[in-house]
Amino acid sequence: MSDGSLSQDEIDALLQGTDAIEMDTGAGPASSPLSDGERSALQEMLRGITESQGSNLSILTGKTVSIGDPSVKVRPPAELLSGQPEDVVDVRVDLTDGLQGEHSYIVPASVAGNVAGLMMGQPGGELDEASLSAVAEAISQITGTAATAIGNQVGRMVKTAPPDLRQAKRGQIRVPQGDYCVTVEYPISIEGFPTATLTEVFSLSLAKEILSLSAGGAQQDPFAAAGMPAAPAQAQPAQRPAQRAPAQPQQSFGGQQGYQQTFGQAFGGPGQGPAMAPPNVQPVQFANLQPMAMGGEQGNIGLLMDVYMEMTVELGRTRKRIKDILGIGEGTIIELDKLAGEPVDILVNHKLIAKGEVVVIDENFGVRVTEIVSQIDRMNELT
Repeated sequence: MSDGSLSQDEIDALLQGTDAIEMDTGAGPASSPLSDGERSALQEMLRGITESQGSNLSILTGKTVSIGDPSVKVRPPAELLSGQPEDVVDVRVDLTDGLQGEHSYIVPASVAGNVAGLMMGQPGGELDEASLSAVAEAISQITGTAATAIGNQVGRMVKTAPPDLRQAKRGQIRVPQGDYCVTVEYPISIEGFPTATLTEVFSLSLAKEILSLSAGGAQQDPFAAAGMPAAPAQAQPAQRPAQRAPAQPQQSFGGQQGYQQTFGQAFGGPGQGPAMAPPNVQPVQFANLQPMAMGGEQGNIGLLMDVYMEMTVELGRTRKRIKDILGIGEGTIIELDKLAGEPVDILVNHKLIAKGEVVVIDENFGVRVTEIVSQIDRMNELT
């Protein structure tokens, strides 16, 4: 055991500016920032989505793509960089809503080139601007699936920033700030190409927040996301007398629910108080439904419920001169007015009603609605 003084080797290392000095302090090795249980929990969470991610890439590339089981590690950024290939595509996709933190992918340049070439129908091509755009679309598909799965675990809608790509050497890779980061390594196999490793990187703080919310606060987070306190323990019993009333309004308006509980306790306990509430509330609700004019109006609307309307999804638009249009041929790339990752427009009879993000459902494309256009904007579309 050391008496606290520096050995000659340690003194030499300090004089030479060496950072990594192994000193015998008797305290043993430093503990990992994440426990084995936490790493296993994150690994299981991500293992459940690799099949969907592989299917999405298979659809984009036209080849069978398999993403293997993830391996979660906690290590310093320098150790992360030392294990990467010399040439990579560094893709920064931070989480911006629901959860916030640094998040990225490190894609070997060979894998990025293969994916881009298959997507563009030009295997073996160089990584240029068009190829990087194709890689960005592939990463968006992977990230979208991961964000949805993580959001389901933590009880929040998780959104990401558009992918920020750049070709980089090993030493130029952007890593999260801090002494440690959490890496997830996936073996990725594309039909006809050798297996490689795709690396996903989380900042340590983001990984801890995901694990904390998924372990303890997932059920209460919907209240916190709405800016409300967590539901009290008496919330469920208080809903029993009003079973005919919708459950959501009682949960959303915590003030009304608390008033009913206080009122019941002041007049003979929880059994007597809530029993008085339905006669005071329900006649008012039924009274609003009695006029014949409203019933006729609902009947008229019902006659239209089976009418079909054309719904389209618009990826983007552009304006071209006639000579440019006449020059379009197979392989021509048309640049649209939207950036990669921006929401697409959802139109009904050519009128904008919502925005969403493109997803893959089994073997078909679909759109997940992320925003409903306000009534004022919809009226402006009609004028």
